Amino acid sequence: MTALHRRTLLRGVAATLTAAGSGAALAVMPRGFSRERFTRVMAEFQAVVGAEHVLFDEDRLLPYRKIMVPAADADHLAAGAIAPADTAQVRQVLAIAARHRVPLWTISTGKNFGYGTAAPATPGQVVLDLRRMNRILDFDPVLGTILIEPGVTYQQLADFLVAQGDRYIVTGPGAGPIVGPVGQALERGRGYTPYGDQFAHVCGMEVVLATGEVLRTGAGGITGSTAWQADRYGFGPVLDGLFSQSNFGVVTQMGLWLMPRPEAYRPFLVGFRDHNDLGRAVQIAQQLRLKGVIQNSTVIGNTMYLVAQMARRQQVHPDAGPVTDEWHSAFMKDKGGVVWGVNGALYGSPARVEADWQTVQAAFRDSGGLLLGDEQLGHDPSWQHMRGLMCGQLSLREYSIYNWRGGGGSAWFAPVMAARADDAMKTMALGKSIVRAHGFDYLGGYIVNERDMVQIIDLLFDRSNPQERERARRCFEELVTRYSAQGYGLYRTNIAFMAAAAKAYGPVQQAVNKRLKRALDPLGILAPGKSGIRL
Repeated sequence: MTALHRRTLLRGVAATLTAAGSGAALAVMPRGFSRERFTRVMAEFQAVVGAEHVLFDEDRLLPYRKIMVPAADADHLAAGAIAPADTAQVRQVLAIAARHRVPLWTISTGKNFGYGTAAPATPGQVVLDLRRMNRILDFDPVLGTILIEPGVTYQQLADFLVAQGDRYIVTGPGAGPIVGPVGQALERGRGYTPYGDQFAHVCGMEVVLATGEVLRTGAGGITGSTAWQADRYGFGPVLDGLFSQSNFGVVTQMGLWLMPRPEAYRPFLVGFRDHNDLGRAVQIAQQLRLKGVIQNSTVIGNTMYLVAQMARRQQVHPDAGPVTDEWHSAFMKDKGGVVWGVNGALYGSPARVEADWQTVQAAFRDSGGLLLGDEQLGHDPSWQHMRGLMCGQLSLREYSIYNWRGGGGSAWFAPVMAARADDAMKTMALGKSIVRAHGFDYLGGYIVNERDMVQIIDLLFDRSNPQERERARRCFEELVTRYSAQGYGLYRTNIAFMAAAAKAYGPVQQAVNKRLKRALDPLGILAPGKSGIRL
């Protein structure tokens, strides 16, 4: 960069600061930075990605500073944002960040609602926004593999697959169209088809290390490899897992295995009327999953979650106190009295689906549950949403849950446990008691797999009310502490509680993560605090 070019960029940065109003945009900066120094560094970033893709004025930073979790805004304020266009620019950005010790918080689409959106775990980080990197790089229609960049959304991927013949389906989360597979897989998020374990279907990554080196995992290191998206392991240690829920590198490309569109598909719902039927529901669902009858991640949902999607709280429950089991049962009386619903699906040839359906019917026949399907549920919006998710359709319907209480507060609590009836009953009672003791409603359910399950609780609160936000923070803190004491760790968590979640997994794991961090990112510039990992 010439001296003239540098002076021009610096003038542009200075103009941006003036327009922002007395430097208010730089109310937070990386630790140890003066305003002048930070301005000079941002000019270097602009020279790489373009001035329009380096943000640090107050208004344009708002999307990176909006959080929903129960924490103070000041604890998670981004100092700026940089949006590179390709891997080469990522390498240059990391080189500048290393030279000046600028911490970078990486996001793919930044729609991680209830976990932190686009905001960093600690204040003063510059967001490395990869949304401009949104290319679908390769697709093999025979093997069912695809190579994508982090900015690709599920909707973009779904539209692409339809255009390519509609032979494969996507496995998105409950609110999938605007989020992306790369971020979802790296956070080990769950989906609702037989490919619901998203990270298990990753094959081959391109990762830019803090040193600027580009690592291709699996078979990707072989020049001219034809198996990068087909062979997950390659030779030697399998490294892919190091880059999930970590801050050891920046994933710039990811290979995925796609689920073939099934010849036949039969979704179903088993409704239970008694709150204490949860254990029985888990026991039956787990055995059907283990035997491969139910192939998809089976959701056992508490129907209060559906109520919260359909109405505002004050419309149906004007009492300020938490919703009780008795009120929930009474409210659902004209809807069959169902308080727990087992959502599953069958896939394969028509003959296999029919045979599996007979097995499902036999398994639930004496359970006390109501076995329902399209014939009984018809065009019920909640059913249509769930049956769509289980066959790869995308919907924004679940965002309506944020209207239940209002105020923009949401924090997902997600402990993982063995898929046993007694663990389900124990954690249901524990979750309800803690959430309600703090004045909130129990909304959520369980995702049941062959041997493990995840309890999901969405702690909704009015974040615009400081007292309620503090109450929600204490509630989440108690959830983490008491569940950990009972042997239930979190499978993922929000930016305010990453250190607490990591602590529950013990000092040895924390020490190993720290040693890995020192080896791969010796200056500690990549996402300090991510998953509780720091130098």
